Amino acid sequence: MALLMEPGSEPQTDEEIFDLQAISALKESSALEFKEKGNEYVKKGKKHYSDAVDCYTKAINQNALTDSEHSILYSNRAHVNLLLGNHRRALQDAEKAIELCQTNVKAHYRAVKASLSLNLLDEAKSYCEKALHQFPDNEELKNLDEKIDSKKSEIERRELEVSQAVAAAKGLFSALEDRQIKLGKAMYQELTGVKKPMLDKSKILHWPVIILYAEVMSSDIIEDFCETDMFSSHLDIMFSESSPPLPWDTENAYTRDALELYYEANSGACLSKKEVVSYFLQGTVASKYEDEEADPTPRTSLSSGNGPKWVRVSERKTLHDILKNPDIVVPGIPAFFVVSKKSSFYKEFKSGNWSTPKIA
Repeated sequence: MALLMEPGSEPQTDEEIFDLQAISALKESSALEFKEKGNEYVKKGKKHYSDAVDCYTKAINQNALTDSEHSILYSNRAHVNLLLGNHRRALQDAEKAIELCQTNVKAHYRAVKASLSLNLLDEAKSYCEKALHQFPDNEELKNLDEKIDSKKSEIERRELEVSQAVAAAKGLFSALEDRQIKLGKAMYQELTGVKKPMLDKSKILHWPVIILYAEVMSSDIIEDFCETDMFSSHLDIMFSESSPPLPWDTENAYTRDALELYYEANSGACLSKKEVVSYFLQGTVASKYEDEEADPTPRTSLSSGNGPKWVRVSERKTLHDILKNPDIVVPGIPAFFVVSKKSSFYKEFKSGNWSTPKIA
C-alpha cells in the first residue's frame, strides 16, 4: 500500500500508483475546499477574517495544487492580512505569490499595498514598476504609482525642511558662540510665547526683547531689536512725548527722562549645545530632532547664591555690547527691567531687597 511506502521511494506496483493518485486527488480536493471556505469567510466580513486566513493556510499546507493555484492562495491570504492590518505578513505572502506566478496581477498589487503600508517606498516603487511593465493599462496600479510618487515627494520635502530648520538652529548656536553669548532656560514664555532670535542675510542677529516693568511685572515686547541697535533708540520710540502713558502708571512716573534699565547678572544656568539647538527647533518641523553629535556637556551655572544682582544698562550701548558681558545668561530671549527714578518703588529696587517674582 502507498501509505506504507518509504519516504522518497517510487511506487512499484499498480496498486501503489493507484493509491498515490487517490491520495493526491483527495489532498487536491481538500485544498480546493479549504480555498472556497476561505473565500466565503472573507465575504462574511471582518469577524471571520481570521477563519479565512486559517482556511487558506490549510489549503496551502495540502501542497496538492499547481504553482499558479498556490500563487492565488498566497495572494488571497495576503489580501486578508492586509484587511487585518498584518502588513508584514501580507507582504511576505504577496512576495511568495509573485515568486510562484509572475503574472498574478493581484499579488503584485498587494505587494505594493503592503509595502506602502510599511512605508517601504523604494520596495513599493520597485514592485509597482515591475507590475506596470507587465500590466501597463492597469488603472489600480497606475493610481498606486502616483500615490507612491506623491508620498516620496512629501517625505523628501519634509526632510529638506527638517534639514533647513536644523541648519538654521545650528547656525544660530554658532552665532551665539562666536559672540560669546550664553543662553539659559526660557523664563518668560507665558508672556511672550515661543520667540527666538534670527540671523539676517548679513549674519546680523535680531532678537525679540522683553521689557519688564519691575514695579508691577507687566511687560512690553520689542519684536525686532537688532544687535547693533542702541537701547536709547528703542526707548526714545517707546516713551516719546506722543506715546500714551502706561495704563497702570497713574502718577505718570515713567517718563523718558526718568527711566533706568537693568539686567539681572549671574542668574541662571547656561544650556548645552544640544539644549540650545533643541530650543531653537521648538515650533518647527524639526521639533523632535535629536542631535546625537551635540556636546553632552552639562549646564554651567552663574548663580552666586547671594540673591539678585542688578546691573544698570548704559543706553548708549548696543544690545550686543550687553549680551556679551560674562555675567549675563540670556533667559531664552533678552530680558531687561525698567524702573523710574520718580517712582516710590525705585528706592526698594535700588536697596537690593527686590527680586523677580517666581513665574510658574
